Amino acid sequence: MPELPEVEVTRRALAPEVEGGVVRGLVLRDRRFRWPVPRGLARQITGRKVLRLDRRGKYLLWRFEHGTLISHLGMSGSWRVHPGAAPPPGRHDHVDLLVEQAYGLRVLRLTDPRRFGALLWQRGGEQALRRSALLARLGIEPFDPRFDGAFLHERTRGRRGPIKQLLLAGDVVVGVGNIYASESLFEAGIDPRTPAGRLSQRRCERLVQAIRSVLLSAIDAGGSTLRDFVGADGRRGYFMVDAQVYERNGLVCRRCGVAPVRRIIQSGRATYFCPQCQRR
Repeated sequence: MPELPEVEVTRRALAPEVEGGVVRGLVLRDRRFRWPVPRGLARQITGRKVLRLDRRGKYLLWRFEHGTLISHLGMSGSWRVHPGAAPPPGRHDHVDLLVEQAYGLRVLRLTDPRRFGALLWQRGGEQALRRSALLARLGIEPFDPRFDGAFLHERTRGRRGPIKQLLLAGDVVVGVGNIYASESLFEAGIDPRTPAGRLSQRRCERLVQAIRSVLLSAIDAGGSTLRDFVGADGRRGYFMVDAQVYERNGLVCRRCGVAPVRRIIQSGRATYFCPQCQRR
């Protein structure tokens, strides 16, 4: 599933192609996504200027003067940019967004084999967007200056569940998906099974720094390509090449050089950790 790094990589690739451009058309081949694409969406955005392209958690936000187009990549989605004419669509190429810039037309194609993604319209300005059902309950952004050890420590008080599950829930901090939660907890030296409420403020500070470091490294590497994800320029992500624990079950830990990496299942998701380097 594309997580925050993959979505941010996509945003950075798309932004210069669409910001300031005018939408000239929307070709919708299949509206059956996780939620149906709204009827009349083409009328809402055709002829309108894309003011900027933002990200909130794993959502791409296409800002217009009269509202926001919200895009989610689901389990297997990706946007691709095609200058001028695009190649003939494949069976999973469900949406083409045509944006005209001063230097020519750009075709932005949304491909989603599993159709678990979303393309929705939110009318109004910033307040309406923040109150929308998709965004209202999202936690803080990991790169927000307010996200620090004190913040995480306060938000984990009384939480008895494992810290790994708290990171995945998204109501405290957004974007720390399964791969990056395992890697961040390894970086911080915290056992993923540790009850979140037992973490000291000092350990919370280490975890915050680890989360930022891991996510930045993943963005720099173009994200993680496990199955379907490719960037908007067609490149694959290479973060997994240097992963410390994820999908390294049974291999010797790269840090201690002694203990083999373990794989356990937490709430149906695979977790990887080093029992020597990560303590409860």
